[in-house]
Amino acid sequence: MFDRTPDRPEPTTDLPTLEPGVTVLRPPDPRSTALHRLVAETLAGGGGPAYWVDARNAANTHALYDVAPSRRTLSGLVVARAFTAYQHAGLIHELPRRVRPGTRLVVAPNVAALYRDGDVADAAATRLLEASLGYLAELADALDCPVLTSATGEDELAARAVDVADAVVDCERTRLGLTYDAPGFTPSGYHRGGYWQTTIPYWVDLFGRVTPHEPPVTPEVFA
Repeated sequence: MFDRTPDRPEPTTDLPTLEPGVTVLRPPDPRSTALHRLVAETLAGGGGPAYWVDARNAANTHALYDVAPSRRTLSGLVVARAFTAYQHAGLIHELPRRVRPGTRLVVAPNVAALYRDGDVADAAATRLLEASLGYLAELADALDCPVLTSATGEDELAARAVDVADAVVDCERTRLGLTYDAPGFTPSGYHRGGYWQTTIPYWVDLFGRVTPHEPPVTPEVFA
């Protein structure tokens, strides 16, 4: 699925770092590329494999290729797609038997979305989602690797996805582009579809703060 093509220049990124544990991203909408950018950034350094349990067709090949610095970035990414809540829960239940030591990242976008569908009763949906979130949390602990989920909406299912997370990253779409808000993270730029709009913190970090100069003191002369 992932072929080898010449590398593109590495872009300047300004994204939160994913630490081991469960991180939930709250993107501006379910089809946003905010999650794809975090995945590409995490995998850009190379290393072990990554696993993506897909919901709502978030694993868009073109979106992933567009934000990855090279095709090799995605060469270790394994994608499994779910179309119902039962399929999604089953794939996550299988993850502990599929992943291996050295896994770099586990991704479960739109983690609560399929559990809202009408083909599963509310009680069963809540139970299945809680089990899936529990497996993801245990996987993050066992592998000591980042597990990235995403959730949209304000309902109880989205709240459960947030509650189980060790960290929450919010992403908003502004007139300058996508911006991320995470603990300990200060954005220094905004992605605007092909280029980055820098901010004052970026230049302060690059060149340092400007020290204000005090005006010279003219000594008084007494006749």
